[in-house]
Amino acid sequence: MRSKVSALLLLALSMPTSADSVILLHGLARTDRSMGKLEQALAERGYAVENVSYASTSKDIETLADEAIAPALARAAADAPVHFVTHSLGGILVRQYLHARRIDNLGRVVMLGPPNQGTEVVDRLGNFPGFRFINGEAGLQLGTGEGSVPNRLGAANFDLGVIAGTRSINLFLSSMIPGTDDGKVSVERTRVEGMQDHLEMEVTHTFMMRNDAVIEQVIHYLEHGRFRREDDGA
Repeated sequence: MRSKVSALLLLALSMPTSADSVILLHGLARTDRSMGKLEQALAERGYAVENVSYASTSKDIETLADEAIAPALARAAADAPVHFVTHSLGGILVRQYLHARRIDNLGRVVMLGPPNQGTEVVDRLGNFPGFRFINGEAGLQLGTGEGSVPNRLGAANFDLGVIAGTRSINLFLSSMIPGTDDGKVSVERTRVEGMQDHLEMEVTHTFMMRNDAVIEQVIHYLEHGRFRREDDGA
């Protein structure tokens, strides 16, 4: 009897366990290729990564959230935590999805440069000819007014860490944005009530997801629920 129990124990120990899943969501007018470096780093860390590509300029935020997130969740392991790492608009898709639905095995969420309170760029340029053609309906929904999608979604009711960029390579757009910004979104407007942690880094909106230091912070948050500071030993 003892040998049979030992054999069953050895078999159980040898069976693979489900890895945590991470769903990646790129930003507006980008593709999954923009998240490729992050995808590789997370996979090397042992995560099961789903790098989602969605047509960000083709539909409104509500529709995009359903079409991008639901299929990715269906492919993720149901018996392990599922995390999200997003860039820009991708973060608003997660907020929209979680505003309407519950994910029972939701882990942590890290947002890079999210327009959580919208962006003044849309306020200033949204009515210009060509803006809708380039940025789609979703782009027009990212203004700073009370009726914009980000500002209608309310507080985050999930484990969220936000990284905001403080460097811009687009001085034209930065001239429209009060305070420190990353070229698309101000640091202040990346914040949302209910977030667990917020970190400013000297990176640009366009390339932050490919920055080695940002990637390290993403992984640290997924594993510890907080970002690493200089005086943090962990």
